[in-house]
Amino acid sequence: MANNAVSLHRMLKTSPEKLYRAFTEAPAIASWLPPYGFVCIVHEMNAVAGGTYKMSFQNFSTGNSHSFGGTFLELKPNEFLKYTDKFDDPNLPGEMITTIWLQKTIAGTDIKITQEGIPAAIPAEMCYLGWQESLEKLAKLVEPEIPDA
Repeated sequence: MANNAVSLHRMLKTSPEKLYRAFTEAPAIASWLPPYGFVCIVHEMNAVAGGTYKMSFQNFSTGNSHSFGGTFLELKPNEFLKYTDKFDDPNLPGEMITTIWLQKTIAGTDIKITQEGIPAAIPAEMCYLGWQESLEKLAKLVEPEIPDA
């Protein structure tokens, strides 16, 4: 169902550079992308136009996991990312498109996210809830300024 989509918007007290790294570095994205109760394994991350990624989310309670991957369609460092998402599960068919805009402001970075083409089996409200949890974790990763020593 092509119109099954979510849009999110946040203002984060951090730089666009730090946010961009959170989406393109495997250890960073593994720490914040999975919703609460899940862990993430990044199998592949080649964050360049035409590059691919592959990851799995594992339910920490049950041990069950689902994997997905996609292709980076367009990247403008510290400003913009657009990539596809496709679940390996044949019961979740189709290809989603996720687009992220980063805009530096006086307060930090304005981040806007859209995800379109969510499989019909996934209610948009559940996807939205999952993204909200992920964005809470993202803020906890990128907002602190921790000196090395």
